[in-house]
Amino acid sequence: MVYCPGFMDSTSENEPRNKKPRVVEDEDKGRILIKNPGPGSGSGFEVLPRDLLLDVLTRLPISSLIQFRFVSRSCYALSHDPELPRLYHPVAARADPILVFHCDYPIRNQLYFVRYDGDHGGDKVVRKISTPFCGSMPEFNVVGSCNGLMCLSDSLYGEPVYVFNPFTRNHLELPKCRQFQDQEVVFGFGFHPVTNEYKVVRIVYYRTNHRLTRNNRSYPRSEVHVLTIGEPNSSSNSWRCLGKVPYQLDRQAKEVVVVNGRLHWVSRPGRLGGLPGRTIVSFDLKDEQFKLVSKPVNRSNYHLAVINDCLAAAVSCGYGKLEIWVMKEYDVKESWTKLFNIHGAYLAKVVSHDYRIWRKAVHGKPVRVLCVLKNGEVLMEYRGGNLVKYDPKWKEFKDVGFHGMPELFQTTVHVGSLNWTHTPI
Repeated sequence: MVYCPGFMDSTSENEPRNKKPRVVEDEDKGRILIKNPGPGSGSGFEVLPRDLLLDVLTRLPISSLIQFRFVSRSCYALSHDPELPRLYHPVAARADPILVFHCDYPIRNQLYFVRYDGDHGGDKVVRKISTPFCGSMPEFNVVGSCNGLMCLSDSLYGEPVYVFNPFTRNHLELPKCRQFQDQEVVFGFGFHPVTNEYKVVRIVYYRTNHRLTRNNRSYPRSEVHVLTIGEPNSSSNSWRCLGKVPYQLDRQAKEVVVVNGRLHWVSRPGRLGGLPGRTIVSFDLKDEQFKLVSKPVNRSNYHLAVINDCLAAAVSCGYGKLEIWVMKEYDVKESWTKLFNIHGAYLAKVVSHDYRIWRKAVHGKPVRVLCVLKNGEVLMEYRGGNLVKYDPKWKEFKDVGFHGMPELFQTTVHVGSLNWTHTPI
C-alpha cells in the first residue's frame, strides 16, 4: 500500500481498520453500492451511477487518483474497481504526458516526475518517485516506459531488472539471466496488443577472451533472451534464449521505442543489409523476429521517437537544423513524411561545439525529441538537463522549467495509469 502524506482514512481511530469495504453492483438500478462494515459510510457515493463515478475518476491526474484512495474507505473501494485501469489508460494517453526525470547526480540514482499541461499550467512542482527496490538496485538505467509501466535495469551489471508502476508502486523483480564475464547489454521492454503480453528483451554482446583490441569495443558473440511477463510472483516467468542476434545495435543509445507491437533500436555505424550508416532494427514482440525498417533519409545522425503513435526519426542536418520525419503507415517506406523542419539561432547555439561535455553526457545527442504536445508544440531535451518547446506555427523556442528540477537528467515520456502486468488493455 502506498502512503500518501496528508491523507487519512475518514473513519475514527477506534474503528477496526482490518475490515475492508465491499463494492456491490446493483444491476437493476445501475448504481454502485459501497458497503462499509463500520460507521462513517455516509460518503454520498452510494447514490451515484457506477459509470458516472468511473468517468469522473478517469479525469483525475494519476497523482490525485492515488491520493483519492486514502480519503475514505468508500474512496478506497471505488478506486479499486476492476474496470478503472482499463478506462483510465486511454484517457491519460490522449492527454499531455507525465515527464519522468532520471537523475544520477551527484551520486545515487533518483526518479522524479511532473505532469506537463501546456494549456493550463499543470503541476509545476517536480516530485520524487519512491523506488521500493532502491536497496537492491541503487544505480539503474531506464529501459523504457509502456502502458504506465516502466522497466529499470542495473546500470553496471544489467541485473537485477524490475518492472515497476511508479504511482501504484507495484513492482516485479525478474529472474536472473545468464551472465558473461565481459559483456555489454541492450534491453527492450514493450507490449503487444494482439497477444496482450508484456515482454522484456535482453540482448547481450560478449567475448570469451580478454585480449584488448584496437578500440577495446569488439564483442563478436551475442545472445538474445526474452521473458514474457505473466501474473505477479508467477513461477512461469523465465528467460528464453533465441540464439544470436544478427545485428550490432548501438549500445550507447539507451532508449528503445515501441510502435505497432515492435521494439526499435538504431544500429551501430557500418553497412547493414546493404545500407550505409546506421539503420533501424525492429523486434516483433509477437513472432519474436528481428527485421530491418527503412529510414527516412540516408543520414547517420538521428534518433528515434514516437509521435502520434507512429515511428518517428529526428535527423540532425548540421548548422542547427533538425528534421522530424514520421512513418505514417508502419513499415511502408514511402509513407515517411517530413513533419517538422526546425532550425534557428537558438538550436544552433544548443548544438554548438561549446557543449561537447554535454553531448557526451547524453550519449552523443545534444538535442533529443521527446514528443509532440496536444497544442502541436515539439518538446525537446538538450544538454542533458534542460527542456525546450518549439512552436512550429510561430517558429519560436521557449524554455520549459519546473520548480525542483534536478540538475542533470534524462527524460522519459510516461503515461500515468493504474495498469499492472495482468491488466487487460
